Amino acid sequence: MKLIERKAYLDQLQAVKGIPDIKVITGIRRSGKSKLMDAFIASFPEDEQTNIIRIKLNLKSFERLRDADKLYSYISSKYVEHKNNYLFVDEIQLCHGFEWVINSLYEEEKYDIYLTGSNAFLLSSDLATLFGGRVFEIRLFPFSFAEYLQYYPSENLDGSFDSFVKDGGMAGSYLYRRTEDARKYVENIFKTTIARDIVEKYKIENEQLLLMIGDFLMDNIGSSSSIRNIANKLSSSTYTTNDKTVGAYISYLCKAFMFYPINRYDIKGKKYLESDLKYYLADLSFRFAVLGTKRPDYGHLYENLVAIELLRRGYEVYVGKLYDKEIDFVVIKDGTKTYIQVSDDISSEETFNREVSPLLRIRDAFPKILIARTKHEKSQYQGIEIIDIARWLISQK
Repeated sequence: MKLIERKAYLDQLQAVKGIPDIKVITGIRRSGKSKLMDAFIASFPEDEQTNIIRIKLNLKSFERLRDADKLYSYISSKYVEHKNNYLFVDEIQLCHGFEWVINSLYEEEKYDIYLTGSNAFLLSSDLATLFGGRVFEIRLFPFSFAEYLQYYPSENLDGSFDSFVKDGGMAGSYLYRRTEDARKYVENIFKTTIARDIVEKYKIENEQLLLMIGDFLMDNIGSSSSIRNIANKLSSSTYTTNDKTVGAYISYLCKAFMFYPINRYDIKGKKYLESDLKYYLADLSFRFAVLGTKRPDYGHLYENLVAIELLRRGYEVYVGKLYDKEIDFVVIKDGTKTYIQVSDDISSEETFNREVSPLLRIRDAFPKILIARTKHEKSQYQGIEIIDIARWLISQK
């Protein structure tokens, strides 16, 4: 398989190298956590001061270390005094009692520790409990459009973008020659996430309802809807559910990194709102693999791409509310706000006016951007920066 350098994540790992926290790489299944760890190890200098202890518990050769005592003894035997000892463990959850081993090693203050593992056991919300709050999380996303272009170099930016929307960023699917086989691979990741990362961990009794909720959220990307409304829409004369169950199941999908919840922000009142979250899909390939190509609303699909890219770039992301208008995103980084609208085709005057109108009503001086499918270089309109989505996705902002 062709490999690319995921520089942003490697930079994150380099920045925390040597700090005492337990570093844990998290992210959706098959997003490249082990490959990232391998790439990080490859960046280490080959010198007499470095001792690397590498364990892959998913491999037969390390199977005996799935016992906590044996894992601890093995790691201790590999420790070299007067050297910098780096411990890397893949699929740590395969060792029963792994948290005892890792916490003990942490307390010894002899190792720089890096872990990956199944989402069922290393969900973000569980890390502090497992390791007593001594954790630094590196959250890994599927390939961005910029990374997709590294994998598939092309001078046709617009054509590549159109392909990326449907191919997505689950790089394992790129190995398949036929689209239907690639989508089958992606669909299997979705089903495995449901069956193993959620059903097993939370002892879900109604897997079919969980799948229905996943399908509903994928089919309604970018739409705001209350938990109660979703429960009502999924209920029928032969099938009923309630908002408590639906809310719990949605939270499990988010904890497994399949969806990302975005809260609302009242721009005028400058306060955060709890109601009617929006949910964005980790990668659009899941939408096409599970639901097919029926009726795609490209405006909402582009909105999803922008939401995930903003999260990937480390922004705080909110959905903006201004009186009766909605701003797709209010994002904050380093104390600076930016207001963002996302659209598909803005060539008609009616659509253009609809998209810029909410931005023009904002009275503060923070940047305002309209991201759309313009297929040309950026321009300005009354202080609003207008930029093509493909070009924005490969920008460094």
